[in-house]
Amino acid sequence: MSVEANGSSAAGATAGGSLQSICYERGSLRLLDQRKLPLETVYLDVKDSTDGWTAIRDMVVRGAPAIAIAAALSLAVEVCNHDFNGTSEDASSLLIKKLEYLVSSRPTAVNLSDAVEKLRSLVLKTVETATEAKTVFQAYIDAAETMLIDDVASNKAIGFHGAKHLRSNLEGLEKISVLTHCNTGSLATAGYGTALGVIRALQSEGFLEKAFCTETRPFNQGSRLTAFELVHDQIPATLIADSAVAALMKAGHVNAVIVGADRIAANGDTANKIGTYNVAIAAFHHGIQFYVAAPITSIDLSISSGEQIVIEERSAKELLHSDGGRGKQVAASGISVWNPAFDVTPARLITAIITEKGVIIKKASDEAFDIKGFIETAK
Repeated sequence: MSVEANGSSAAGATAGGSLQSICYERGSLRLLDQRKLPLETVYLDVKDSTDGWTAIRDMVVRGAPAIAIAAALSLAVEVCNHDFNGTSEDASSLLIKKLEYLVSSRPTAVNLSDAVEKLRSLVLKTVETATEAKTVFQAYIDAAETMLIDDVASNKAIGFHGAKHLRSNLEGLEKISVLTHCNTGSLATAGYGTALGVIRALQSEGFLEKAFCTETRPFNQGSRLTAFELVHDQIPATLIADSAVAALMKAGHVNAVIVGADRIAANGDTANKIGTYNVAIAAFHHGIQFYVAAPITSIDLSISSGEQIVIEERSAKELLHSDGGRGKQVAASGISVWNPAFDVTPARLITAIITEKGVIIKKASDEAFDIKGFIETAK
């Protein structure tokens, strides 16, 4: 991957003022290196699926929706610029092999595997009638580009449904203060965001008093990225330490919690950034509504509960060194480290799940959501 440094504090801002972590036009993909934020604006040129895999694994790009889109587009760029002499069957085999490789970059986020499966199915269907390799490649490129467009529309719908639901369920309050964890905004998606998209919608409707964001250690996605987005959009916000969540709630400063999701099981158990479970327990104890905001693609109906979700473990260096593992050593040499990237919040602690199709509030029991029923009704 090649590097382009802009040196501007307005990282990835488009002419319309929104942040942009994925810059794509056919044959070209640039990813905002989120490890450098908020102090540096550096874009990396992604030329093929190997660059895409590395960017995802090294957290140049992160956030479940953004990971899926970056993976799909990295392969689109590769085949767009590839001088290929094989048959349509050869093209299909190449794409499927590359997709299987890309899905191995980060295992917990279901959006990536969902995108890969959809693209794989499209390739197999296209090759049934295609007589040339370029037909297969073109179908793949078109589908990957559509995913980019659809994600922004999906996020805005999540914001609309979430804001509407919160306004109706927190009646009597002129404005509300919302706490969020990790980063779920424009930097984690193709644009606008999921949980942060709801916060943006609340702000635009004049219903938001303040947003609180956690540091989200050890990679500090909250302090580096969410705080950056909130300041950029001029949304009133306060940064807190992860360990201050319960105290903030006890002081009465939080009316609702909204987080994103990397994978939601069929019963509503939700895998999200490590520390989310802690926040959910604190919210439950203090009687505060706890929402998950995510697209339907984050739901994995193939697993019945969170017990089946594979949790990625990150490098020990992220805890042993400052700056998410890139700075100086801060822990004692020789200490053992356990560094899971995600935890699972049980469905019973979740008030509702906000999606682009609406809000899932009906529970099959006290312990589970009827997600399958909601999706079938929403079709």
